[in-house]
Amino acid sequence: MTAFMLETPRLSLQATTAGELMTENPVSVSEDATLREAMALLIDKGYSAAPVIDQAGRPVGVLSRSDLLVHDLETADHLREAPQYYDRHELKAPGGERLGEGYQVENVDGTLVRDLMTPAVFSVSPETSAASVVQELLSLRVHRLFVVDDRGVLVGVISTMDVLRNLHT
Repeated sequence: MTAFMLETPRLSLQATTAGELMTENPVSVSEDATLREAMALLIDKGYSAAPVIDQAGRPVGVLSRSDLLVHDLETADHLREAPQYYDRHELKAPGGERLGEGYQVENVDGTLVRDLMTPAVFSVSPETSAASVVQELLSLRVHRLFVVDDRGVLVGVISTMDVLRNLHT
């Protein structure tokens, strides 16, 4: 019986530039958005994070689900002590107006994305070599890099999944 040594196929990155690796026109969140709006975006899209952009479309940070969880854990919201008994007519909104039937008062966190985001922006140009992109992801220990044009405007995002999608035998 002859033992065969199977040769492991070599993987190579098919893309040569960041522009070929990136996901174009990424979903982003405004730095002026509320955390509730940002959370809805991340949940609806199924994203773990999103770039935060200013009014000119330039990335100014990243907001992740982890950022939201940490904020939620660190933010204590104490409700008023509930009376043992109350009538519906005693319930009032924060402004003092009475609540109609079927309405509730929700205590909404007014924190803005810019107050919670991670303000670090790791970016490359579309012309950056794919090998440099991989090296940057590894050396910075991040899951994504932003791709910006010559004016600093966000044009794409490269995630580790984008890199894996471009590996071929």
